[in-house]
Order: sequence, then C-alpha cells, then structure tokens
Amino acid sequence: MMVHMDSAISGVPNLSTMPRGGPRASCLDRLLQTDRLEYLDRDDVGEDVKRGVVRTLDRVGAILGEHDRNTRLVLDELAGVADPAILELRAGHGALSRRILHEHPTARITASDVDPDAVSRLVAGDLGRDPRATLRVIDATAIDAADDSFDLAVFALSLHHLRPESAARVLAEATRVAPVLVIIDLPRPPAALHLIRLAMMAPLAAVWPFAHDGLISSLRAYSPSALRELAARAGVEVEVRPVRYGQQVAIARRHAA
Repeated sequence: MMVHMDSAISGVPNLSTMPRGGPRASCLDRLLQTDRLEYLDRDDVGEDVKRGVVRTLDRVGAILGEHDRNTRLVLDELAGVADPAILELRAGHGALSRRILHEHPTARITASDVDPDAVSRLVAGDLGRDPRATLRVIDATAIDAADDSFDLAVFALSLHHLRPESAARVLAEATRVAPVLVIIDLPRPPAALHLIRLAMMAPLAAVWPFAHDGLISSLRAYSPSALRELAARAGVEVEVRPVRYGQQVAIARRHAA
C-alpha cells in the first residue's frame, strides 16, 4: 500500500520548482543548482565509467571513515532493537550494508538499488553469500514492501539525485515501511562559500568522472530548509542535524499518532 504517500503530497503546488536551497533561497543560491544529471544517472554513459565512479566513492568513503561513521549512526538509531530489520535504499557499492552486518551480529538487512546491474554486482559479491542479507531491485519512490516491514530505512548519499517531488515520495514511502528513515547526504554550503568551492572543483570535473559527479552533486544538494519542506510535504517529522564531517544527516519519522 502507498496510501499515506499520495494523500500527503498530491496536489501540492510548486514542489517541483522548489529551489534546492529551500523556498526562501537567495538569488545566488538559486543560480547554484542544476537539473543536469550525474554520470551515474545517465543512460548515455558507459558502465565502465559508472563503475569507476562507484569504486572511487567506496574508496573515498573508506579512507575518510564515512562507512564507519554511517554505520554507527544507523546502529545508534536502533539501540534497544534486538534483531533489527534494516532497509538500505540505493545501496550502490554495498559498503554500508556490509559494515552494519559486521558490527551487529543479529541484524538482517535488505540492500537495494533501483539499478538492476548494481544489484547483480552485490549478488555476485560477499553480500550475496551472507544469509542475513537480502538483495533486491527497489525503487525508493515506490517501495514494494508492506507497511512496517522494517525497523529502519537508510538512504545514504542519494537524495540529491532526485527532484523535489521524488525526494518527498522517498520520505513518505520509507517512513511507511519503517518507522525511522536515516538520510545521509552532502551538505549545501552557504551560497558564497558554495561558489568558491564549485570554482575549485570545476577544473577537475572536466577530466575526472568522480569530480564531475561531485560537482553536480553539490549543485543538487538540498539545504536544511529544503529538507524540512520536503518532510512537511511528505507528512513526516524530520530532525535535521548540524553538519559534521562534511555530511548532512536528517532523521525522518512518522508523525506521532
């Protein structure tokens, strides 16, 4: 069922045109966004380029300790849950799911992605041999699972890939199948700082696919006010935490009954 999702966000005017910086974004901030897609989201880009970007994301996440921090963040939200069932949406390289299974001896995880090729690679790897892991193709905007199928859902470094109306549907759908959704994504800097950062990234983006996607990701990142607006349109509560270690974290929950 997807009852509360449609009732929560259908008919809301102008969500599709909401700036990535939020409804009250400055003129400069509104200029620092794009509808251009990352290589990972384009059909005209070779799989070798996409796999290279994913491998680099995995390596950078390991070097910077992001995988470990994200694992602790997820498990902290599950404190007191004995045998948690976790859904990772758009799992990509699967590093977060692997870390969670390693750190929590009784956790069960469904690692999913909208890309069938990404799921096939997960199936062929160590996650495919782990009896506590289920690997599935899932569209995060229309999750094929019953209400309350999981104890927690996590969506890491992926919300910025989506347009606002689709992002709101993810919040609604994920909190339908789990009471808590952990969102981990790139932060959107203040406009002046963002402009300087983009200028520094641009030369590398012209020659390095990972930097290209990083630049596009930065332009598409949502601000805290945008995240709050998405949550309001999806009919869920959200706690947007201060940026730490270069990551924006938001915890979405259903409204209390």
